[in-house]
Amino acid sequence: MTAETGFGFGPGALALIGMYLLSMIGIGWLGRLRRESNSMADFYLAGRSMGFAVLFLTLYATQYSGNTMFGYTGKSYRIGFEWTVSVLFMFSIITGYLLFAPRLVAVARRFHFITPGDYIRQRFGSSALTLLATVLMIYALGNYTLAQLKAMGAAVEGITDGRIGSEYGIVALAIIMVVYETLGGMRSVAWTDVIQGVVLLLGFGILLFLVPELGGGLSRVVEQLSVQEPQMVTAPSLLTCNTWISFIVLLGCGAAIYPQAIQRLYASKSVAGLKRSLAFMAFMPLTTTLIALICGATGRIVLPGIEGVETDQVLARLCGLIMQDSVIGYWLVVIIIAAALAALMSTADSALLSISSMFTRDIYHAHLRQDSTEEELTMVGKLCSWGFVIVLVIIAIGTEKTLVRLLELKFEVLIQIVPCFFLGLYWRRLSAEVVLAGLITGLVVALGLTWLGHPKLWGFHAGVVGLGLNVIVCAIGTAWRPDLSSYLSPDVSPDVSPDVSPDVSNGQPVPPEGSIT
Repeated sequence: MTAETGFGFGPGALALIGMYLLSMIGIGWLGRLRRESNSMADFYLAGRSMGFAVLFLTLYATQYSGNTMFGYTGKSYRIGFEWTVSVLFMFSIITGYLLFAPRLVAVARRFHFITPGDYIRQRFGSSALTLLATVLMIYALGNYTLAQLKAMGAAVEGITDGRIGSEYGIVALAIIMVVYETLGGMRSVAWTDVIQGVVLLLGFGILLFLVPELGGGLSRVVEQLSVQEPQMVTAPSLLTCNTWISFIVLLGCGAAIYPQAIQRLYASKSVAGLKRSLAFMAFMPLTTTLIALICGATGRIVLPGIEGVETDQVLARLCGLIMQDSVIGYWLVVIIIAAALAALMSTADSALLSISSMFTRDIYHAHLRQDSTEEELTMVGKLCSWGFVIVLVIIAIGTEKTLVRLLELKFEVLIQIVPCFFLGLYWRRLSAEVVLAGLITGLVVALGLTWLGHPKLWGFHAGVVGLGLNVIVCAIGTAWRPDLSSYLSPDVSPDVSPDVSPDVSNGQPVPPEGSIT
């Protein structure tokens, strides 16, 4: 949103949104009161106590950001029903979870993992591989958080009709976010996600009922598009289908191994509860991305002529039309905008929490102060949250560009870590040396093609091409040097007891450099 597409909210609406945002700090304080210990497991994983409902809503609020509401609507405005594939993108993420999550959670409970790096260190026994993977994950989350902060600032500027600049919005919302996060850690983040997830569902539900009516109903919208712009409803080309497949691999693999998502898997109370949460998550693309698609298609008829980056403001302009219709429409738009802010904050706070945990445990503890106590690590993690958010706020305020290229590189880089999880959990002979060689190969290919001006080959993203070569290196390297089998990759079932002794796996001792403190 921009000042040009501001909503002109009155004092009552702004006060309601303000109270909603400030209530997040109260939830953070409740999370602090409920803490059971001053340990990293309690602070970053809520004591591994997330049941089905909380886990489902926190996964939902984290997976669907403000980009889903505004970015996906803008994309469907530009290309029409071809963007139906976005529903498949989100379905593919659930498939990605199911490929490794139940087994990973079983191993995580057995070996008391806190971060994704803990698993990589324990599975492969390689400090170099763990460090590289951690740096790549922090890079991806840093860019992701930066985008959410910039969107927060734009949202505040929009709802105040430009009276409050985006820089003040960024600072205010970032402070609220980091305060409740450092008060209660994952527990307060998860509880705020529950509220934000409910508000987000309510916001999308309102959009489904109100927006299509602006164009005379969905069937009327499709009829008009087929006459006025038939390319918006025609079947895609072969090259586009290749891009669809590439997107499905990119998001299905990349989003599934987001560090904040993996840590939520670790925090689940049981594998059974996790499976139920993922089963319900499978229906969520129909309540989010599909609705964003409908809003974009409707906007093409109701608000023709918008081009370029302005298309990301289509939903804001549609909301402006709804507000003018009635008093009820006005207050419903207030809820929709609150849902957008909720989506942005729930995504940003989760990413920030994961960044601080990985830096503290996988860099500070592993390489700088190996004798640090749990209390010291928890305190360092809180200070890291403040430090990282200050740096990101300064960058967000001082950068005029949208950093689109950096954000595109996020998944291209992140999916090169996929073999560590998707293959490492099942392929016992896969070694650290081979995985590291594959990861570096994938990175070189993905970044090289992008920087040479070839972000896609035959419709496939550079990162997906890199991942393909990454997997080939893993396969050939393991076949060529079968003696380099790793120590872990325990032969466990998804319902393995977390009480199993963490120092033995399949009768083999865990190597010293791969042990978890």
